[in-house]
Amino acid sequence: MSFLKNDPVLKTRRRELRRNQTDAERAFWAKVRNKQFFGMKFFRQYSLGSYILDFYCPEKKLAVELDGGQHNQPEGREYDAVRTNYLNAHGVEVVRFWNNEVLGEMDGVLACLQLKVVNR
Repeated sequence: MSFLKNDPVLKTRRRELRRNQTDAERAFWAKVRNKQFFGMKFFRQYSLGSYILDFYCPEKKLAVELDGGQHNQPEGREYDAVRTNYLNAHGVEVVRFWNNEVLGEMDGVLACLQLKVVNR
């Protein structure tokens, strides 16, 4: 498979995910949309290859993933590792936050993300 951005085959699924955001995704999007986070453009539910990323900043080649409890299960951790390796192999850095971090410690999440955006 080639490295395809926003594969048309995944369009319906991306749209569905945008319409059914988690509370953490909604809160995070409110902070990074419209270039309000250091002037960086972020996209929601952006696909790279066969993977749909929660958020993606193409200028910095940075994927932001907001994880719920399923990502802490053995299958979820294994899937995430394969996915991260694939993205890293294509020059995309992946940063992960737990949903409860986003909802309870947004300032800390944004401070961590600032280091990635400013220093990359």
